[in-house]
Amino acid sequence: MDVAALYTFAWRHAPKIPEPLLRAVADVAADVTWLRRGAGVRRLEANYARVRPDLDDRAVRRLSREGMRRYLRYFREAFTLQGLSAEQVAARVRTQGEEHVLPVTRAGGSVVLALGHCGNWDLAGAWATPHLAPVLTVAERLRPEELYEEFVAFRRSIGIDVLGLGDDGVFRDLVRGAQRGRRLLPLLADRDLTSNGVEVDLCGHRARVAPGPAALAIAADVPLVPVGIFHERLTGERRRRAGSAWGIVIRFHEPVPRPPGRRREQIDLMTQGWVDTLGGFLQERTADWHMLQKVFVDDLDPDRDSATRAKAGQA
Repeated sequence: MDVAALYTFAWRHAPKIPEPLLRAVADVAADVTWLRRGAGVRRLEANYARVRPDLDDRAVRRLSREGMRRYLRYFREAFTLQGLSAEQVAARVRTQGEEHVLPVTRAGGSVVLALGHCGNWDLAGAWATPHLAPVLTVAERLRPEELYEEFVAFRRSIGIDVLGLGDDGVFRDLVRGAQRGRRLLPLLADRDLTSNGVEVDLCGHRARVAPGPAALAIAADVPLVPVGIFHERLTGERRRRAGSAWGIVIRFHEPVPRPPGRRREQIDLMTQGWVDTLGGFLQERTADWHMLQKVFVDDLDPDRDSATRAKAGQA
């Protein structure tokens, strides 16, 4: 299957399909995937069980069904995002805690945002560029290369400037982007994609996450704000303006303080700081966490993890 061609087809044609039909198709696809209980669904349930120890197996199973529906909802919304008007984007987004970022961007400053894979971050970025500040972020280099290029073109079409993870000078370019002023720099960081991850406590379990948000905030000398995004059902006039039954809430949390000490210690402590906030959010909005990969240390392959830690100089 040509994945890049499939995604391209979806981006070009999904906006032409009525939203209720797309919603029904996405829900059916999510339910079928959930019923087949493949590796991704089992991993989702294992992750949910770690952040929600209060739930029994049956409750986790029910929660994972809703989680898969929200995961497929993200893709459905992403495929139609280019076809939305500015009014529809605005109607689909509600914010909490804007006071933690708005004074900084209004004054011409930048803010680093630490995100988990929750809600619809593409819709959040499309809303943020005209309402808060231009968005600059990093994207994982997907394979094949054509798929990555399609993702980059899509995000740039909705006002999100993208740098490639692993490209030469990407961190330097992020720092420069932040220091030029009035930028939002959201980084999806609840999964370590490099050999430089930070080991943290997430809901009582050891996990490996990316050090990027803390490292960037320190290097650029800008605030680090944890962000949670979750879906909410729309009704009445807002639903009509949005052209959808669903919208999102972007929750900006209090900035993570920068502690004294050496840079490595600051990164570790600030990373744990935003992860603590993320943990509380995940326990409240578990079904909005689209994490079908391993993030907890106990779930990682020991040999591979040891090699990764050795490469990072942590063994």
